[in-house]
Amino acid sequence: MRKDVRILLVGEPKVGKTSLIMSLVSEEFPTVVPYRAEEITIPADVTPERVPTHIVDYSEAEQTDEQLFQEISKANVICIVYSVNNKTSIEKVTSYWIPLILDNTDKDSRVPLILVGNKSDLVEHSSMDTILPIMNQYSEIETCVECSSKNLKNISELFYYAQKAVLHPTGPLYCPEKKDMKPLCVKALTRIFKVSDLDNDGILNDNELNFFQRTCFNMPLEPQALEDVKNVVRKNLSDGVCDNGLTLKGFLFLHTLFIQRGRHETTWTVLRRFGYDDDLELNQDYLFPPLKVPPDCTTELNHTAYLFLQSVFDKHDKDRDCALSPEELRDLFDVFPYMPWGPDVNNTVCTNEQGWITYQGYLSQWTLTTYLDVQRCLEYLGYLGYSIIAEQESQAAGMTVTRDKKIDLQKKQTQRSVFRCNVFGDVGSGKSGFLQAFLGRNLMQQQMIKEEHKSYYAISTTFVYGQEKYLLLHEVFPDMDYLSDADLACDIICLVYDVSNPYSFDYCAKVFKQYLMDCKIPCMMIAAKSDLPETKQFYGCSPLEFCRRHKMPPPQSFTCNTAGTPNRDIYTKLSTIAMYPHARLRCMCTCNRCTFCLCQNLLNSELLQTVRAKLHAVVLRRHMSQADLKSSTFWLSAGVGATMFAVLGFTMYRVLLKAR
Repeated sequence: MRKDVRILLVGEPKVGKTSLIMSLVSEEFPTVVPYRAEEITIPADVTPERVPTHIVDYSEAEQTDEQLFQEISKANVICIVYSVNNKTSIEKVTSYWIPLILDNTDKDSRVPLILVGNKSDLVEHSSMDTILPIMNQYSEIETCVECSSKNLKNISELFYYAQKAVLHPTGPLYCPEKKDMKPLCVKALTRIFKVSDLDNDGILNDNELNFFQRTCFNMPLEPQALEDVKNVVRKNLSDGVCDNGLTLKGFLFLHTLFIQRGRHETTWTVLRRFGYDDDLELNQDYLFPPLKVPPDCTTELNHTAYLFLQSVFDKHDKDRDCALSPEELRDLFDVFPYMPWGPDVNNTVCTNEQGWITYQGYLSQWTLTTYLDVQRCLEYLGYLGYSIIAEQESQAAGMTVTRDKKIDLQKKQTQRSVFRCNVFGDVGSGKSGFLQAFLGRNLMQQQMIKEEHKSYYAISTTFVYGQEKYLLLHEVFPDMDYLSDADLACDIICLVYDVSNPYSFDYCAKVFKQYLMDCKIPCMMIAAKSDLPETKQFYGCSPLEFCRRHKMPPPQSFTCNTAGTPNRDIYTKLSTIAMYPHARLRCMCTCNRCTFCLCQNLLNSELLQTVRAKLHAVVLRRHMSQADLKSSTFWLSAGVGATMFAVLGFTMYRVLLKAR
């Protein structure tokens, strides 16, 4: 909605322009009329549309042509005033004023015109027979009003129609020649219908119509009023009502009827509620609501947004196979101006055997978009009508901005649900295979992926101690000479080398020493293609020794050359380290579920290491002498310390099992 409306009155001298303005303000006919009235501002609270209105007069005697052109360019609506008893002033409407206005306004931003026939009190006949052909000739003309400043006839109506022509213009909606709505209007209303059709059956039932009514007009329809609306459509359109619900054709017919009966504001209220501007394009403020994301913070979808996306999936999964076929996916994105997901998405998330995006893959892609490009996610949710259907202020209400990662590290806990792993490795080391294996694809399935459909991302869920988390893998292009901050902005780093290539590990070692040695981001070495014969790496030390020197977990063997689905244990390990970078996990098994893993993690936890060190220091400090070592006091203290250590260890073990 516009912040204000600027109305300009033009016309031949002595047709009553100034008298109209003064009669409106004083509510009586002025006895003395100046050449030109000063600009008048009508406050918002006294106008029907609650918008401040500026009324500007023009006088040929006091203003130059240049000043007139400037006023025309600033006006939102122009009233061309003529005298109904003066044929010359009527002729000048088409011979001078309309051409002058069209020549001095931008062709792309159409300014609505209103023809005003003043001094109707001086004649007994109407000028409408003369004016109607002019209205049919120029689509810019919104309406014609006959009035009298002397009798105060239609004065308020004149300025109301002028205001309405700006706030609820006919031009973008309706073509008088064809007596039908314009294509852009039909397109916008079709999207609104599809967003409002909550069960995607092509019909707005009573519940959906009432929700639509409440959304747009803040009040439901009474049952009888609802039935009356349907009866009007039934009378005029054979297929406008189906199964006692309103079809798309019936919905469009209703809005055509509103416009034809001069109720443009009804259609505009609907359009603006669903985010459209005066050009019938989705407003940028609607698509991109403000959302502040501080540095070192990430963005995730909250529970409300996931519920909304789940409802959208269910709405379009017509065959209930928990996957979206290409047709179902196109139907889902039919409310978008373009197709947002390309073929690469099918290689970024999990799919079924037919290559269709599964429910899990669908949510994963939305999670990926939110994490990498939250503005794009806001835009996409806007197209789907999130703020309307979820009854939220804007799409930003569906976002969670996580706290600074430094705070997570200080507190040694996190509420984040998405963790990023950047994957480094030389050309041919197996990075792409590592990403695709995360999505459940073995080597044979990966070989069927076209090069142009390849994705450098893979995202899916893993479980960390019973909690479902998203792990986002990103393959970093192997340019060791330059790695940007974005390449290193992640929660964990994977260094992948090919065990069968003796030169492959050298790249990983150099990347680590050049960029990661002093970095606090945890790293893990992946020994890829472990199904092939292992060869000695041409480097100063073995990968295992390299990891020991730099306090990294030992290299993890991995292969995607399997008969079935590749093993996912390594991804659980990555998620665990990303979620608990302070824990220094060292277990060789990667499940983090078995007793061995839990005990290993418990024994290597910082808490137990600290308790053990303190007990050891206390015992040695107090009982280092030979005499004390033989005394019963020493053995009593040592026994108490060992008991405390055992009890504490067992308690933590039980806690871990309970959490699991």
